[in-house]
Amino acid sequence: MIQIYRVNFWLFFGSVVGVVCEINAYIFSFVYFWQKVSRMLCVDLHVHTLYSGDALITPKQLVDALHANSFLKTVAVTDHNTLEGYRFVSKLATVYDDILIIPGIEAVTPHGEIIIIGTEERPPFPSMPEKLVEFAEQRNAVTIIPHPYRPFSGLGDYTKRLSPTAIEVYNPGSMAIQNRMAEQLAREMGLPQIASSDAHSINELGTAYTKINAIQDIDEILKAIKNGQVQPVQNPTAH
Repeated sequence: MIQIYRVNFWLFFGSVVGVVCEINAYIFSFVYFWQKVSRMLCVDLHVHTLYSGDALITPKQLVDALHANSFLKTVAVTDHNTLEGYRFVSKLATVYDDILIIPGIEAVTPHGEIIIIGTEERPPFPSMPEKLVEFAEQRNAVTIIPHPYRPFSGLGDYTKRLSPTAIEVYNPGSMAIQNRMAEQLAREMGLPQIASSDAHSINELGTAYTKINAIQDIDEILKAIKNGQVQPVQNPTAH
């Protein structure tokens, strides 16, 4: 009889241990999933200020808008051929612990525009697209081809001659067919796809952005873009 009780006890004990292990596995899976989801950072990688010459956003307006925004706290300031706007915005943003400003520039070339983010150094001008990609690579920065099929400012199929980091596949200022062509280009080249607002006025901020699997740190964001850990998002309700 005692032997039977011992057998039943160990059977019961084994069942309990099995249930506990299964529960722990579910908890681990949930924690892993939550950590992964919570790391998805919303970033607008293409924003202009009045230092671009064709935009209306002041540095203070941009910082105030980010402070008031419930989900968008990280942007790259990418003015045309200058980092002056970035410097003013980043200085104003230092009073807020939850706002991150990424240095960037939208460089104009004879063939179209290229965005470089992740370096505070201004590239030499004028430059060919190949030289700008090389400039960025030497500084561990990221190159993004913005609105590639927009007339006059897009690189178009010239992009295929280059080795950029990513392609902007959704830009609210581009026509739907131009965005679809950009997405197809990214697929053909096997490059990460990003979306951004290309904001020139404050109400355009966040009308498109990119979810990035990274913490709010410039190096981590750049690494995630290079590794393709990004998801383009359209957000027309941001107006």
